[in-house]
Amino acid sequence: MRHIHSQDHAQTQAAAAQASTAELVSALVQARQTILPKRLGGPGPDAAQLQAILAAAGHAPDHGCLLPWRFILVPQQARAALGDAFAQALLERDPLATADQQEQAREKAFRAPVLLLAVVDEQCGDPEITPSERMVSAGCAVQNLLLMATAQGFGSALTSGKALHSHALRTLFALRGSERALCFVSLGSVVSRKPVRPRPMPAHYIGTLVPGQGVQPWTS
Repeated sequence: MRHIHSQDHAQTQAAAAQASTAELVSALVQARQTILPKRLGGPGPDAAQLQAILAAAGHAPDHGCLLPWRFILVPQQARAALGDAFAQALLERDPLATADQQEQAREKAFRAPVLLLAVVDEQCGDPEITPSERMVSAGCAVQNLLLMATAQGFGSALTSGKALHSHALRTLFALRGSERALCFVSLGSVVSRKPVRPRPMPAHYIGTLVPGQGVQPWTS
């Protein structure tokens, strides 16, 4: 009888721990919010915190274990070079861009204490694994990274733009022909934030397949 009670107690504790973990994860996911780079300041993650943030990315799904994505850290001493690449990318698109416009492009390189470039390789490894699957894996890696940053109390943002496809940026980061620059990831302390935007309800983006009737609205 004592063994049965002990077993029941252990199961109750395990269920409570599982419920607590689920609540923590739910709170973390709901807390993540995009904080634009201009609203991020110091201090940024220290070496140990950044290590934990980057390690979280490694738990993303990865069909075929290709590791088709990577992150490139842009330290402060490299920001001027990135700024020049942004200005050059602007001139690639618009040769008549003014000096003020070029300076505005340069300035974007100096925002946020920590800046990373996310890159995906669309061809490495197994050719049967499509670029779309590699993108999904990269997206999961980025989300893991953002959630870990949120858990540590930091703000974060993803930024893109036409400069990602420029010759100047590809040259600066020495990207291979099969690689694509996906986005920049900015991390830092939140200086100011906008109100949290309304999030869609599951019914807005989930449907149920009904044979003969196509996809019908989902009801919980």
